[in-house]
Amino acid sequence: MARLLIVHHTPSPSVQAMFEAVVAGATTDEIEGVEVVRRPALAATVSDALEADGYLLGTPANLGMMSGALKVFFDLAYYPCLDATRGRPFGLYVHGNNDTTGAVRGIESVTTGLGWEKASPVVSVTGEPGKADLQACWELGATVAAGLMST
Repeated sequence: MARLLIVHHTPSPSVQAMFEAVVAGATTDEIEGVEVVRRPALAATVSDALEADGYLLGTPANLGMMSGALKVFFDLAYYPCLDATRGRPFGLYVHGNNDTTGAVRGIESVTTGLGWEKASPVVSVTGEPGKADLQACWELGATVAAGLMST
């Protein structure tokens, strides 16, 4: 069975709503043969990352960057995963009060270094997530999970 690892930092109601929509998409009844593992960024381990076949990453944009919690995950997992996870798919959702550019750029830099492949466009939301934003999160989760159904 394929494994999808959701690594998230969810400190606010807005990011929580996005996280829940991503999980709902990834675990929809149409997705078969994919185990969805959810880990807060500070609890996600190198083993979690190595055992996953794909990734969904979620973070607020804090001071123009990814959250410190997600950065800690990358700091721990980067070198152990560098060769072992190359080519694996990932998706990303980011929430910011007024801008997410720096957070998205930082995460894309790390995932490019890891050799991960973007499976779906980034879902970037500023302000309160609306219905369309949450639908985009649902689709992100479903898309990344569906891509693992054949692995």
